[in-house]
Amino acid sequence: MPSTTTARPFRRLFGITRSARSTRPPRVRRGLLRATVFGAASAALVAAALPPPAPVPLGIGDRLFPYLGNPGYDVVAYDIALDYRGSNTEPLDAVTVLDTRITQRLERLNLDFTHGTVRSVEVNGVPADFAGVEEDLVVQPVRPLDRGSRARITVRHTSDPTGPRNAGGWVRTGDGLAMANQADAGHRVFPSNDHPADKAYFTFRITVPDGLTAVANGVRKRITDNGATTTSVYRTRHPMATELAQVSIGKSAVPTREGPRGLPLRDVVPLADLETLEPWLRKTPAQLEWLESRVGRYPFETYGVLIADANTGFELETQTLSLFERSLFTAGYPEWYVDSIMVHELAHQWFGDSVTPLTWSDLWLNEGHATWYESLYADELGGYTLERRMRDAYRRSDQWRADGGPPAAPRPPEPGRKISLFRPIVYDGGALVLYALRQAIGTDAFDRVERAWVREYRDGTAGSTDFARLASRIAGRDLGPFFQGWLYGERTPPMPGHPDWTSTPPQTGTRTAPEAAGPHGPRTVPSSGPWSAVKPVLGPR
Repeated sequence: MPSTTTARPFRRLFGITRSARSTRPPRVRRGLLRATVFGAASAALVAAALPPPAPVPLGIGDRLFPYLGNPGYDVVAYDIALDYRGSNTEPLDAVTVLDTRITQRLERLNLDFTHGTVRSVEVNGVPADFAGVEEDLVVQPVRPLDRGSRARITVRHTSDPTGPRNAGGWVRTGDGLAMANQADAGHRVFPSNDHPADKAYFTFRITVPDGLTAVANGVRKRITDNGATTTSVYRTRHPMATELAQVSIGKSAVPTREGPRGLPLRDVVPLADLETLEPWLRKTPAQLEWLESRVGRYPFETYGVLIADANTGFELETQTLSLFERSLFTAGYPEWYVDSIMVHELAHQWFGDSVTPLTWSDLWLNEGHATWYESLYADELGGYTLERRMRDAYRRSDQWRADGGPPAAPRPPEPGRKISLFRPIVYDGGALVLYALRQAIGTDAFDRVERAWVREYRDGTAGSTDFARLASRIAGRDLGPFFQGWLYGERTPPMPGHPDWTSTPPQTGTRTAPEAAGPHGPRTVPSSGPWSAVKPVLGPR
């Protein structure tokens, strides 16, 4: 069976491990029982008193983000209420409810949360003690939680949109807020089990002053006029990773249209820019049809683009509502280039959102696939041929591996530079793996692999081993040695069908320059040809 969050529960995927941080003595100060304050600039938190032993941060042992996620439970659903008062520099009042399934007996339960004030916690309606330590909220219910039971955890807290730029979480726009939680920033917005392996259903209840519009992932269920404010309720029909959550608040227009088979589409754009941006918005139905013809039916209940008046430096594939910078559409980039970036984020709805990486080391499955379909689209538009892009990527590949590790074993992000995780090796380097696979097994078999991948693992999680196993099954032969070299080798293997292709030996002491990055993240920018006219943009943290 496919390794989905239903078939293979989250807690069984990882050993119960503390993060690297938790090997240090936890920095905890005794204080009041309530109002745990999560500092913005420091990992040290003011903690409420808990009985011994001292609370410690936990993690599930992800190689790149060992502190993310928590052992002992699965989140089934989130219900998040946000009250925005009209200023994107003030904390929002919030209530986050987590419906969980307990997978091992717990006397305490850890949530990922930072950058807010916790006012109270309840477990199954009963007040619980709690403490903050590092970036964890440690909760002690009145009675231990037994394996196999359900627990509803209610956290009343604030959600602070201020803080260092590119730290992730809330993005302040010209007229409000949006979210950018990749890779490890969902818990800067709401308490959660902030690892993609634990997908859950989401409900958002967003209250804003009159004159502002709130939109979130999924489908709007209702809108309530409260007098001076309105409350919009949105709900997802498919499970979602925390890093893909999206809430937009602003003076926005929400134009609608239909996609393939009547799929409801809704976009969110600054009200003043609607006329300017409409020609770009009209492209989405045809882009959906193009991708469906290659990988199968769109996997969610709706889609749209969120165009934010913000200098983020990236685009992001938040589920059913992809985030784009306004400047991508207004700065005069070539039309084929903007089109291909729109397709990149749309492709992520299949690759990364519906089929979510089991660990962050499997990031290449997201970015490599999105770059692959972006490249195919650009090729068909006559902007930049796939063959040329892949040959250029092959030439640079050994240097990328030296800089950031192989595609499926990337180096951790550099301290203080989360953007360094999103290196060329997982973008064009990941697409290069797919090109080599197509060369090795043929176009027909490759196309069957792509369709089977998004069909068999839909709404679930899967990793590099799963992809290799599926490809071997469809190709009718063991592709283990192929994937071992292409995904984990220090040097790039020979390209099937292109014995003349060579990769430049890596230079020691060099790193891929930040300016050689594309709109979603680091990627190849040729020194000549159509891409030379494109101003590169840095990717997500």
